[in-house]
Amino acid sequence: MDVDVDDVLDSLVIGAGQAGLSTSYHLRRLGVEHVALDANAAPGGAWQHRWSSLSMDDVHGVADLPGSPAPDRGPEPANAVVPSWFADYETVNGLPVERPVRVHRVTDQGGLLVVHADDRTWHARTLVNATGTWTSPFVPHYPGMDTFGGEQLHASAYPGADAFAGRRVLVVGGGASAVQLLGEIALVTETLWTTRRPPVWRSDQLDREAGRAAVARVEERVRRGLPPASVVSVTGLALREQEHEAERRGAYRRRAMFERIEPDGVRWADGTFEQVDVIVWATGFRPAVSHLAALHLRSPHGGIRLDGTTAVADPRVQLVGYGPSASTIGANRAGRAAAVAVVRRLRAHDDVDLLAG
Repeated sequence: MDVDVDDVLDSLVIGAGQAGLSTSYHLRRLGVEHVALDANAAPGGAWQHRWSSLSMDDVHGVADLPGSPAPDRGPEPANAVVPSWFADYETVNGLPVERPVRVHRVTDQGGLLVVHADDRTWHARTLVNATGTWTSPFVPHYPGMDTFGGEQLHASAYPGADAFAGRRVLVVGGGASAVQLLGEIALVTETLWTTRRPPVWRSDQLDREAGRAAVARVEERVRRGLPPASVVSVTGLALREQEHEAERRGAYRRRAMFERIEPDGVRWADGTFEQVDVIVWATGFRPAVSHLAALHLRSPHGGIRLDGTTAVADPRVQLVGYGPSASTIGANRAGRAAAVAVVRRLRAHDDVDLLAG
């Protein structure tokens, strides 16, 4: 099927969270015709789905968007403050965001990228994927988990600590979200904590040099085509002031992983049994990139190999909010880098066309 050249976008951004907004801002400044498709019905990216007890004082940090400082810290819920900021940012900068549009797949058609979403399609010369991880929560499989008679939920569906009052809660996972949830839940009920590996605690402040070194280690994995690791897996964990009371109550006495799940609790490797009413899987997320499968971007190692933000297997594609750019500050930097790479790719393509002509 022939495509009218006037209907072909220079670029298309999938996702309008921090990374997508940053990318769209820089594409617009560079004069690149594009559209940003967002699956959510309203602005705010993943922030609008976070639990209401997460205040701006609680978040680990929100980086400025290009030309717009992040909201101040305070007791207000982050799931209201950040989406409002994002909405204003889209309007003030005239960013071409369309929503709600859920992209199902991206294919190739004669050198053009075809983006499929329900009954609509877009054709683009380049693509920036900014879908992050929130829509791809990871829950590992353990024997007997289907027999559990209590409640199981992923941390992404956390309803707030009060929902667990009076129930014995097992939190599974060794990342920052597990630490944060324990810090809240342990104040209202009895908790247990289990992780696959012993947690690595950081006693000192993470300075800029150490932060850069941690990001560099994550970047190295991505350059090699390995699945990206989280930055916190490199930097280690630290308790914030509001989590010290949970520590005093013993919430951070970690146990090794259980052997199996039973209807009323979990069975440990030594044969002992622990009754629990709720299992919270704070086991992280995976990059939401299944819609890119037809482009065959994955390396034999299971990850998408990047050169900067550019997919090595298909230089028409940029990935932001992936691996080392999953943090808000990393997303901003990646947005600018991706926009510059898009312009470079478009110019190279135009030069080839001129030579061919």
